Amino acid sequence: MTTLESPRTRAAARPGRLSELRFIGLLLLPGTALLLGVVLYPLIRSLVSAFFAESLLFPGMEWVGFDNIVAVLTEDFGRLLWQTLVFTVGSTVFPFLIGLALALALNERFRGQRLMRGMFLIPWLLPGVVVSFLWMWIFDANYGVLNGLLMQLGIIDSPIAWLFQTDTAQGALVIAKTWNSFPWIMVMLLAALQTVPGELHEAAAMDGAGSIRRFFAVTWPHISGVAGLVILLEFIWNFQHFDLIFVLTGGGPAGTTQTFATEVYDTAFKGYDLGHAGAIGLLWMLLLMVMVVFYVRFSERGERQQRAERKAKR
Repeated sequence: MTTLESPRTRAAARPGRLSELRFIGLLLLPGTALLLGVVLYPLIRSLVSAFFAESLLFPGMEWVGFDNIVAVLTEDFGRLLWQTLVFTVGSTVFPFLIGLALALALNERFRGQRLMRGMFLIPWLLPGVVVSFLWMWIFDANYGVLNGLLMQLGIIDSPIAWLFQTDTAQGALVIAKTWNSFPWIMVMLLAALQTVPGELHEAAAMDGAGSIRRFFAVTWPHISGVAGLVILLEFIWNFQHFDLIFVLTGGGPAGTTQTFATEVYDTAFKGYDLGHAGAIGLLWMLLLMVMVVFYVRFSERGERQQRAERKAKR
């Protein structure tokens, strides 16, 4: 009596052939090793430091419990949180508004439309350090383009050190980050706009609805889901942004542009206090986890709405 074997069973039985499960494991092995060695281990190690007195200058660790966390909360946590939120909100709202306006404009048909789409992507394609040095030159007090332009127009009488004054440094950072971020928001919203049925706009126009009313009645309901995800993602990314702040101001002047990211770096590698830096990082990560939970729930709600719409169409 003979038994029938499936092709997968026969392939697994042949010598020198990998099973499907082993092949998947080999594919996952490099990425898993990198994740464990480059991401998870340093993360866990830094969080553990929050409960120890540890310095880069001296060997050894001493258990202190929650002392580092209490010290962070009672010292300048409120200031750090406020300054991080100011930068995050400003660097999220302004790029979104600019990206939405450009997406609406580039969604219309006109000569040079494709060329302009490509040109507006340039700020997003540049590395963060390049963007930082570019805006450092623009805001420079001695030979900056901004000061030269404003003085020619008669708006200011003398050069302004935009990055070294407490009342202008944060605004300068938000402007630089806005220039760097709006293109990807524009691309995401433009893709969402192209899914809006044109028949709905035509019907609304026939009913006498103007451009603004059509936007809120037809366009926005169709792109609100994508817009919400874009805002959440941009908020999360800006909440942990580092390179532009570090290069342009380094957290100055007088600590007015210091955020969680730059404070962790300065505490660990300039103050040599790994325990205090770990405590800041732990609290920072907890805040980020709250935002990630909002993002996941928002994504799940969008998926449920899409499934409901597909069922309704059937």
